[in-house]
Amino acid sequence: MTARAKPWLVATVQTVRRETPTASTLVLDVDGWPGHLAGQHVDVKLTAEDGYSAQRSYSLASAPDGTSRIEIAVQNVPDGEVSPYLVESVEVGDRIELRGPVGRWFVWRPSQPSETPSPPILLVGGGSGIVPLRAMVRAQASATGGRVPFRVLYSVREPAEVYFADEWARPPAGVDVTMIHTRRAPAGNARPLGRITLDDIDAHGWPAEFEPRCYICGPTSFVDTVADMLVKRGHSAANIRTERFGPS
Repeated sequence: MTARAKPWLVATVQTVRRETPTASTLVLDVDGWPGHLAGQHVDVKLTAEDGYSAQRSYSLASAPDGTSRIEIAVQNVPDGEVSPYLVESVEVGDRIELRGPVGRWFVWRPSQPSETPSPPILLVGGGSGIVPLRAMVRAQASATGGRVPFRVLYSVREPAEVYFADEWARPPAGVDVTMIHTRRAPAGNARPLGRITLDDIDAHGWPAEFEPRCYICGPTSFVDTVADMLVKRGHSAANIRTERFGPS
């Protein structure tokens, strides 16, 4: 027996905030929103006047807070059918259709008081792959008050392409953030330009003996590379969860 498909819901755009030159965060109020977990995503559908429709999936950038308000961050994909409208044309008050939340594997749930405390968390994001990880960081701040230690490694080409830059400059209590620039870095940056390395994992991740839960999100090659590094350093594959963006 197959699971019943989630219904399409109507979301009203409350705020549009530019994150990078080619990406925006949309704050949406969703009629009938059932709530979500940090790390889940939604399907967004746009329908033209002639009835043609297109849909794409976008990670939730906001932590669950018991309200009907959510956030998604959208990267404008050249020649895309959905993202150019959401990034360049959508306005406050516009209504769009979405379905969700979707996904049960790539999620972080804060432990309850009666449960064993959550292990430390390592989040590794590449480019727009930081979006669902930001939801986890926000959930950490609101649900645990910083009691669960998080370490974030964020790989990005240059400072102008950093999503949620103000938040990473002033992270919540218990969250340590390391920026990895691959093409251009801010003045005074000590780390040489380049892709993430084992040295970065050793210096800014958690030792394998701590048995951290690791979440990796980004382009397929990035995710595979980081996952292999963690396994090489002794992390159990069972503690590594991955989410891939883009073509395989």
